[in-house]
Amino acid sequence: MPHDDPDHPHELLPPDPALRVKALETILTKKGLVDPAALDEIIDIYENKIGPRNGAHVVAKAWNDPAFMAALLEDATPVVADLGYYGRQGEHMVAVENTDAVHNMVVCTLCSCYPWPLLGIPPTWYKSDAYRARAVREPRAVLADFDVTLPDETAVRVWDSTAEVRYLVIPQRPDGTEGLSVDELMALVTRDSMIGTGLARTP
Repeated sequence: MPHDDPDHPHELLPPDPALRVKALETILTKKGLVDPAALDEIIDIYENKIGPRNGAHVVAKAWNDPAFMAALLEDATPVVADLGYYGRQGEHMVAVENTDAVHNMVVCTLCSCYPWPLLGIPPTWYKSDAYRARAVREPRAVLADFDVTLPDETAVRVWDSTAEVRYLVIPQRPDGTEGLSVDELMALVTRDSMIGTGLARTP
């Protein structure tokens, strides 16, 4: 049969990546090697529970609690661990705060190191060669690609994430959010704003 041909083992798989994943999932399910319900749960965990909501919770809490913000900026690892956000890809966390003077942006120039416990699954563009190269050479141009334009007087600092250290950007708190609860503030925090390629939403 064609799909058993060792010279063309994937010739029947569709070219689109999403379709290829679905085809492989179907094959593995039919062979009893994969439980679709378990896959759905894993995806839900990384998209919604271990995903950007965790980081948004940290940011919103920092916006509302100066003592928490100070502790976070001093040593983020134990602070986020106390909230239950720790584990693989999040062992050594550093938080950096955006201000009027400095805008922080994170890249991993060697591969795609990323704080999974706080931000979930890394976006495709974060892993791309183009982003990894250009973020260091021309960070303002990269920000412009994300529709982020900063004042000339705001410096852009690029942090290189590694296997030893991962970064969480604390975006600037939007104006007009005084008095909002942590839950309300969380809705304003985007994944991109915690990487530094975006800004927090305005209410």
